[in-house]
Amino acid sequence: MTTCVKIAPMTPASPSSSSPLTGPRVVTLAYDGLCTFEFGVAVEVFGLARPEMGERWYRHATAAIEPGPLRAAGGLTVSASGGLELLKEADLIVVPGWHGIDEPVPVSLIEALRAAHARGARLMSLCSGVAVLAATGLLDGRKATTHWRYADTISQRHPEIHLDPDVLYVDEGLILTAAGSAAGIDLCLHVVRRDFGADAANSVARRLVVPPHREGGQAQFIVKPVPQEREGQRMGPLIDWIEANLQREVTLAEMAARAGMSSRTFQRRFRDLTGHSPGEFLLTRRLRHACDLLERQAALSLDDIATASGFGTPATLRHHFRTRLSTSPAAYRARFGHTGKNG
Repeated sequence: MTTCVKIAPMTPASPSSSSPLTGPRVVTLAYDGLCTFEFGVAVEVFGLARPEMGERWYRHATAAIEPGPLRAAGGLTVSASGGLELLKEADLIVVPGWHGIDEPVPVSLIEALRAAHARGARLMSLCSGVAVLAATGLLDGRKATTHWRYADTISQRHPEIHLDPDVLYVDEGLILTAAGSAAGIDLCLHVVRRDFGADAANSVARRLVVPPHREGGQAQFIVKPVPQEREGQRMGPLIDWIEANLQREVTLAEMAARAGMSSRTFQRRFRDLTGHSPGEFLLTRRLRHACDLLERQAALSLDDIATASGFGTPATLRHHFRTRLSTSPAAYRARFGHTGKNG
């Protein structure tokens, strides 16, 4: 039995009947063989009415790239808001995966995406959707990412793309690409942060019950949960202690002693459990704490934040922001810092 899922046109429910939404127009593509998860991510983030965000929230529509009914994974049929004509008004176009990495991309879609990009619309692909953007030629000479299982194929077919299979997402300004399925959530939240600030993104993340922020440069093979076995039980308290002591110097010998192991054994087992060396893990946690302070504590100076996050000096803080996040603490605060409103 097939279920028909009808998507509302580009006038979604608004905070009140007298206050229609006026924010960016987001169009998510639909096609036969639709990747349901990636499509759902885009609709969940950009397509749901969120009265708490005010009138400037996103307006969302679904554009069918071919005549329907369109079948989606799981036996669903999607009834879209319109066709490719919707791309002419879109501020952001989302390609939610592609129904096969070897499937050709229709010329009509390629031309519509090129035209949208030429007038300044943002294009965003999730997972295998990078194949569509690659077909347009708009990724040539740019950095991009995709699910690690498709990376070799895309690189071989499009060597002019600087593909990085080791990151969660890439933001090239008007073109954004996400890695594996769940990384699409991270990229969508990143876009919300860019458009409406950290508080808005954190609010959406809470509704989704996901972490509010993962840096795009974070590896696709993300930190493993600490297992509930004897080894994991030994590491759990140590990780809690690390989180509570980010402001002070933490040495390998001290961590190993707290775990009751030699330094060599500790390094091996910590990597097995978390996917990172102790030093990498500590640096990631310090960066995350510094980002949180930059977002939420406007009164703190860079000296204060460098001290509180364990970097010691603003120079060291800036160095790690440049190498890991490709930005500066000041630029990060300007973009994501708390403003007290969502606009």
